[in-house]
Amino acid sequence: MSIPETAHEPAPPTAASGFPASALPLQRGALFFALAALVFGTAWLAAGSTRISFLFLVGGALGASLLATGFGFTSGYRRAILSRDVSHVQAQLLMLALATLLFAPVLAGVIGLDRPVVGALAPAGLPVLLGAFLFGIGMQLGDGCASGTLYGAGGGSIRNLVTLAAFCAGAFGATFHLGWWSSLPTLGTVSLASSLGWPGALALQLLIFVALTTIVTRWSREGKRNQNRKLNITVATTIEPLKATIRGWISRHRVLAFGAVSLATLNLVTLLVAGHPWTITWAFGLWGAKTAAAAGWDPAASAFWSGGFPASALSRPVAADVTSVMNVGIMLGALAVASWRGRFRPGLPIGARQLLASVLAGLMLGYGARIAFGCNIGAFFSGIASGSLHGWLWIAAALPGTWLGIQLRPLFGLVNETEVAGP
Repeated sequence: MSIPETAHEPAPPTAASGFPASALPLQRGALFFALAALVFGTAWLAAGSTRISFLFLVGGALGASLLATGFGFTSGYRRAILSRDVSHVQAQLLMLALATLLFAPVLAGVIGLDRPVVGALAPAGLPVLLGAFLFGIGMQLGDGCASGTLYGAGGGSIRNLVTLAAFCAGAFGATFHLGWWSSLPTLGTVSLASSLGWPGALALQLLIFVALTTIVTRWSREGKRNQNRKLNITVATTIEPLKATIRGWISRHRVLAFGAVSLATLNLVTLLVAGHPWTITWAFGLWGAKTAAAAGWDPAASAFWSGGFPASALSRPVAADVTSVMNVGIMLGALAVASWRGRFRPGLPIGARQLLASVLAGLMLGYGARIAFGCNIGAFFSGIASGSLHGWLWIAAALPGTWLGIQLRPLFGLVNETEVAGP
């Protein structure tokens, strides 16, 4: 998916701007559909639950923010590894720091609410490490993580739509093996707040964010200094291009900073209204299970789906599931922004190798997220903001998987470019 990272967006789609005038009805139709679906969906959901209706709009805001700012995990890690461009990593650290600050008083009970709230806590152990490693490979082959797959699909990416379908299948398939995965060694659920108290956990995490930001920034600058040494002969003749580059860098960082603030704030809103932080991949497994049940599969044959919350969720309409509703909202919000900016490009053909990469990626993403207790949102973002050790383990394992996924991309005809932002 090609989404520029700067604030300088292309002109509205007109023949003069180079965008085919014949495509204007498609963009306008997609925009009308997205806005109408958000409005009528909100009204329809409100008849059953104002809370779910509101979270549907929160999902729309998340999708709009993700696509409008080009806030990326997948391409951000790829750019960092290949060219030491750490702008997206810096933005993620800002997002995590803000979310931790916002979550702390709520989860500590300082702010009284009329409903219980829980953080994204899960056991920290081998399942998280192996699942996140698999997820890291998948997001590079599929050109999207969990949030990126959703907003990419909403923006019209055929590859992300294929990945999404396989994502659901992978998440559903993993539920049949959870008994075995749960038998692997873990440290149990480790909450930094329970171990250190919220003041101590907050101070520790903020110190880690500052340290990581310092490290990646210095690493990036060192790489650029090495490049400049090779180009130092032409420095005197490239002042104006250098000024333009600096202006673009500042503009891009402002956009990413806005994305970080908006995502952290919307995650807080989700925590306050839903009673838990933002998650994504639970819904994919549920969609897979509902599809299988419609095809004749008997949930009673599954230990996971035959009792407790999964059985309850499977028996209810999708519209009653908070995560599902928010996911649909994310896609519609992304569709609205993509069509508004003339970037909705459905129906583009993809090659056989790219199609295979998307299918394999989706299966790895779904399976990995299920056994790792979440994805880059539910485990990494929400987990770390909640002070859960499993969130830190998740990213520690996902990055090596990301590196391996980057090495595998050329086998599927995928270019390891670094100039275009993506999910």
